[in-house]
Amino acid sequence: MKRLFPPWLGLPRLEPVLLGLLLLVIGFGLVVLYSASGQDMAMVYRQAVRLGFGLLVMLVISQVPPHILRIWTPWLYGIGIIMLLATWVLGVGRGTQRWLDLGFMRFQPSELMKLAVPMMVAWYLHPKVLPPAWKAVLFALGILLVPTLLIIRQPDLGTALLVAASGLFTLYLAGLRWRILLGFTGLAAAAAPVFWLVMKEYQRNRVRTFLNPEADPLGAGWNIIQSKIAVGSGGITGKGWLNGTQSHLEFIPERHTDFILAVLSEEFGLLGVMLLMLVYLLLIARGLHIASTARDTGSRLLAGGLSLTLFVYVLVNGGMVTGVLPVVGVPLPLISYGGTSAVTLLAGFGIMMSVYGHRKFIK
Repeated sequence: MKRLFPPWLGLPRLEPVLLGLLLLVIGFGLVVLYSASGQDMAMVYRQAVRLGFGLLVMLVISQVPPHILRIWTPWLYGIGIIMLLATWVLGVGRGTQRWLDLGFMRFQPSELMKLAVPMMVAWYLHPKVLPPAWKAVLFALGILLVPTLLIIRQPDLGTALLVAASGLFTLYLAGLRWRILLGFTGLAAAAAPVFWLVMKEYQRNRVRTFLNPEADPLGAGWNIIQSKIAVGSGGITGKGWLNGTQSHLEFIPERHTDFILAVLSEEFGLLGVMLLMLVYLLLIARGLHIASTARDTGSRLLAGGLSLTLFVYVLVNGGMVTGVLPVVGVPLPLISYGGTSAVTLLAGFGIMMSVYGHRKFIK
């Protein structure tokens, strides 16, 4: 495959297919955001700047060899844990403690853990014999449970879900034995009543609303009811760009963030959604291909775990917009408005490109 940049720049190979698919999603996302924001070009410009910064971060990380990233991993994980603990005292936000105010910007430490957790699990399993034994599995679970519980406490169930999934996928790709997997699945099912008891009341209400949104159609059920109306009204081909009535008449709440898929469905229809899902599927498949060509265990597990985490993003957002899953505040990757999540996601793709670009070098 040809180099994306001239060799005199000293840059290793980037993955042009992966980069092309990402640019396709980003471009389409800005088009949808223009409509979802009520044709607010200022919002589109802000998002474009954030995505541009994310692409720059991706480019920089792609130049760092995987063995160097592995050296930094424990430090990154430790700093992330310290920052999560700092939110207990210094955290800010509307009814939550998710953000740290650095004066010139606000930073959400939980976003860092979306990368640090799979990196740490891959770092720990890198020298181990695979499939991992019980002791290694329990230690890896401890690595992902500590930040997950800290994020749940903020509270931020959506991000906690993504952090846990990134670590679990990395562990699963290590060749987790089926009896171990089934054992933990049974324990999780048995612990469901305990989870219900420790959940906050607003989290229980989300579950109740998920089960029966029509019980409070003008209150808690409003979001999901209006979202499903928008998705259904788009039909096969949609109403056309800028012609969505549910979004432009402001029936859909959070239409430029968590529920932007409802806007997309109404205006571009089933065909538009299927094309976007196809691009996501190609991104995941390409990431798994990169993981399969990695020359060391840590890189293979990390690239595979990050690729499958994108699947969880898409699955959870699509599920909550269509009423299949409870609303947990997970954005649609590279489409929803927001900078921190997009930069984190693109940084993850930078790690995949690092694995690809340095696959001929083993450390």
